[in-house]
Parts: sequence; structure tokens; C-alpha cells
Amino acid sequence: MDQDKKTIAVVGASGDRRKFGNMAVRAYKDAGWEVYPVNLSETTIEELTVYPKLSEVPVELDRISVYLPPTTTRRLLDEIAAKGAGDVWFNPGSANDEILEEARAAGISARNGCSITYIGKSPAQYM
Repeated sequence: MDQDKKTIAVVGASGDRRKFGNMAVRAYKDAGWEVYPVNLSETTIEELTVYPKLSEVPVELDRISVYLPPTTTRRLLDEIAAKGAGDVWFNPGSANDEILEEARAAGISARNGCSITYIGKSPAQYM
């Protein structure tokens, strides 16, 4: 890993290029980030090794970006908190107000919004 690159885990990454979990992988790669896709059922996404669990990502993370349904997101809050990323983006559809409150109570620097647009990209670029 390049020591100067920022690191991100995309939790709920997808091999389906039509899904936002894939668009995020591509957008962050294009923006120069070191990307770690997390998905239980994939082994590679966009030529990157996929990790079945966030806890198995072998580096410290600057950011985590979540693309999961709220019920799954809630179950992973402890794992997300344990990873200790600088900030965690809960993308549209991945969390509700209660989950965001629980995340913040667990010490997670939770942000609600589209992590792709935050880095100056548009999901439309990857559709």
C-alpha cells in the first residue's frame, strides 16, 4: 500500500456495476484512494481483493462507506466502531435516524449522505 494514499473500506461493495456499492469502489479508485471492498459473497470487485468482513481488512482506515440495508447496518455497528475509521459514511438507504444515533453513541464519526459526491465525483459518472 502507498503510505500517502487514503484508505477506504466500501462495506456492501458489489460486482454489479449498476449498484452504488460498485460505483463507490470505482469513484474512490479514480480519486486515488486505496480501496478495500467488503462483501460476504464476492472474491474480487473491479480487480480488487474483497474481504468478507470489515474486521478482516488488513489496514487502518481513513474512511468507511456503508451500502447495506438498515437492518444489516445496525448489526455491524460494533464491528464498524472497532475498526476506528476517521469517518463513516452511511449512504442513502443504509441507515435511519435511530441507527445514526446508535452509531454516534458507539463513538462512530457518522455522516449521513453520499460519500461519492463528498470526494467531488458524481454517481452519474459511473452509471
